[in-house]
Amino acid sequence: MKEHTIESCAKANLAIRDTLDIVGGKWKLILISVLRSGKKGFNELSREAGISPRILSKELQELEMNGLVSRKVCDTKPITVQYELTEYSHSLNDVLVAMEKWGYQHRKRIVQGIE
Repeated sequence: MKEHTIESCAKANLAIRDTLDIVGGKWKLILISVLRSGKKGFNELSREAGISPRILSKELQELEMNGLVSRKVCDTKPITVQYELTEYSHSLNDVLVAMEKWGYQHRKRIVQGIE
């Protein structure tokens, strides 16, 4: 029985590590959250997320590479780029809702000084 528990924990840890490899860090989930309201241009994303253009570019490339964000170059002058969430990104909805709920509860607990 103990080996099964250790194996289950190892699998769970691997799954969590895999998830964090894709959406971990300071910005990825924030960007996904901002894009939940719809398509955004690069500058708009930078402004709304409060992220520098250099870091934003890197984070968007990684999100696109992992199939969570799509990038569309628009035929405008000057050329603009629109980013939006992919269908696959919706598989993170339960995770985002759970994190948002926990964040509200945690902030309330801290503000009220509960230990």
